Amino acid sequence: MKLNGSEIVIECLKEQGVDTIFGYPGGAILNIYDELYKHQSEIRHILTSHEQGAAHAADGYARSTGKVGVCMATSGPGATNLVTGIATAYMDSVPIVAITANVGVAMLGKDSFQEIDITGVTMPITKHNFIVKDVTKLADTIRWAFHIAQEGRPGPVLIDITKDVTAGVTEYTPMKPEPVVRSTEYIKEEDLDKVVKLINKCKKPFIFVGGGAVISEASEELKAFADKVHAPVADSLMGKGAYNGENELYCGMLGMHGTKAANLGVTQCDLLITVGARFSDRVVGQAKSFARHAKIVQIDVDPAEINKNIVVDASVIGDVKEVLKRLNERIEDHRHDEWDESVKELKRKYPLKYNTEGLTGPYVVEEIYRVTKGDALIVTEVGQHQMWAAQYYKYPAPRTLLTSGGLGTMGYGLGAAIGAKVANPDKTVINIAGDGCFRMNMNEIATAARYNIPVVEVIINNHVLGMVRQWQTLFYGKRYSQTILNDSVDFVKLAEAMGAVGIRVTKKEEFGPALEKAISLGRPVVIDCIIDCDDKVFPMVPAGQPIAEVFDQDDLKDEE
Repeated sequence: MKLNGSEIVIECLKEQGVDTIFGYPGGAILNIYDELYKHQSEIRHILTSHEQGAAHAADGYARSTGKVGVCMATSGPGATNLVTGIATAYMDSVPIVAITANVGVAMLGKDSFQEIDITGVTMPITKHNFIVKDVTKLADTIRWAFHIAQEGRPGPVLIDITKDVTAGVTEYTPMKPEPVVRSTEYIKEEDLDKVVKLINKCKKPFIFVGGGAVISEASEELKAFADKVHAPVADSLMGKGAYNGENELYCGMLGMHGTKAANLGVTQCDLLITVGARFSDRVVGQAKSFARHAKIVQIDVDPAEINKNIVVDASVIGDVKEVLKRLNERIEDHRHDEWDESVKELKRKYPLKYNTEGLTGPYVVEEIYRVTKGDALIVTEVGQHQMWAAQYYKYPAPRTLLTSGGLGTMGYGLGAAIGAKVANPDKTVINIAGDGCFRMNMNEIATAARYNIPVVEVIINNHVLGMVRQWQTLFYGKRYSQTILNDSVDFVKLAEAMGAVGIRVTKKEEFGPALEKAISLGRPVVIDCIIDCDDKVFPMVPAGQPIAEVFDQDDLKDEE
């Protein structure tokens, strides 16, 4: 049948099972939006307040479901406003498809109104991108983009479509999506056997879990593997929930703000088994000192990650779920009683702790966990509150923490929370924010209010840029350059002005009831929690230092 380009776009999205798009219209993409209007009963469109919010919402949709998130924007500034969201998804391997429109083919390269080379701009931050100048290639390009976004290591793909292509007519034949199969072609028997031999020989194993275990949905296989090896488990920020945070083998997060038990355990182990993690600098600290007493095994779907940041002794390249399945068939149950007890002693000796007097970030996070009983989707912005959310909420399942790990994007959380709630309407969705981050994209409260998307925005408000201030306190002689936000902005009134509910909390005993009320209302709610400006995230490892040099508030007092 003959269809125009805009009709082909919508039909291809329906082929891929797309039920929601987040976006913002404009002149170049108007033909597609006109066609979308005719299919609004099949595909829901969420008009965000800003294109960046649309990209983050598509990201939150994708992270919380494992499906491809979709966002759209017009040419020029519409397209460039997506860039931060695309980069965020790229750094954390999130499958999104961003569709932009551009000026007509004849107008390209002439500095036309709202023309931008968005494929050139996004080339370094997409898994792949396309510009479609021929309507006969449009359908195949869209289908291929969705496949690329999902296969192997997922990531964002951008499709830029010239305006004349959105109006051009060609033959269209419906097709079923090509199935995405797990990557197993590089899994070698000799690699598996080498890992099994290392496991059989070791006396002090430790398992480090990253976001790849979440993406591959390997939680069951990971638990079985940890039980067989009987090794303590630590995770990265992106790996939260891949291994149940309530399990007795769990030691907490590894790295700059990881627990002492995790950091010291990895330093003392003789075999570190790394599952779906890329050895980020925030995890490794000083590379030459990382796990210096250990043989290191790396399991990852991306061959480019092997030996990139840390040179390893053995590796298996392939989908994490498939690799763990095969290893579980080969390894026998192990016991390391002396090692087990030493790690347990580290956990007893160095628990996470904070000042229990007054309202604090850790208290707020613990109360969120208590009220939700761990059954919520937690989204965060970036900074101190993000680390407290990682430390004090016990994630029992994967895809329950959505956060910008690789890029560290302030302003990510609110858009992502909207996307997650749209995708999971029966789940409680809570975005934990700092006041600095909330200012970045707080306009998306208006989006939540317009569609009555009942997200709960918890602002841990210290009237400063908390993490930067912490570094200024510890390493810059308390010179607080441009980090004080002590002005007259009232977040409660602001929330109410945008159509949401605003609640202010200044005491510990007020937060639990406020959160319970917020969840029960079924409306977007902003809870403004006022905490002290000098509360800090501990433990901490100075940037570039060995993770064994992790310190906390008690260590600072001892030094003084």
